[in-house]
Parts: sequence; C-alpha cells; structure tokens
Amino acid sequence: MSTISRDEVARVAALARIDLRPEELDRLSGELDVIVDAIAKVSEVATPDVPATSHPLPMTNVFRDDIPEPPLPVEDVLAAAPSAEDGRFAVPQILGEE
Repeated sequence: MSTISRDEVARVAALARIDLRPEELDRLSGELDVIVDAIAKVSEVATPDVPATSHPLPMTNVFRDDIPEPPLPVEDVLAAAPSAEDGRFAVPQILGEE
C-alpha cells in the first residue's frame, strides 16, 4: 500500500518550485514509500528502553587543545609563495578592476 501518493509528490515539488516529469513523480513516489517504510521499521525497534543515539559507537574529541602560539614570520610564509608583493601573496587579477 502506497503511503505517499503521486499527487503529494507533485504538491511538494510545486511548493519547492521543482519541475518534475510524470515518470519522475511516479519514481519518487515509490522511492519515498521505501524511505517511509524503513523509518517505520526503525520506529518499531526503537522502544522506550533503547536509548537514542546519533552514532553506533561512542565518539570522542580527537582534536588537540587550542593553544595560541605566535604566528610564523611573514618572510617564512612568503618564501614558499610563487609570487609576493609588499609583504602579501600576489595573485592574478580576475575581476578586471584597478
């Protein structure tokens, strides 16, 4: 039994200003039904005694502590640049402005 009709898909597509061909409406109706069925199966398993999780494994922060350090010297940074001018990176002009 279809839970999402072709007309519902067409209405949502119109709200989103998406032009869909008739065969796309039929295909998306079927695909959305599969998604709704999958969510229903998960809802059957998710009982009050099962805690909600966002990830199957515990996550830990793998980042280092944010410790401020002095910046690199400008000369060292610009030494690796293909082109530099007045203590800055020189890049090609792209907008045609002066």
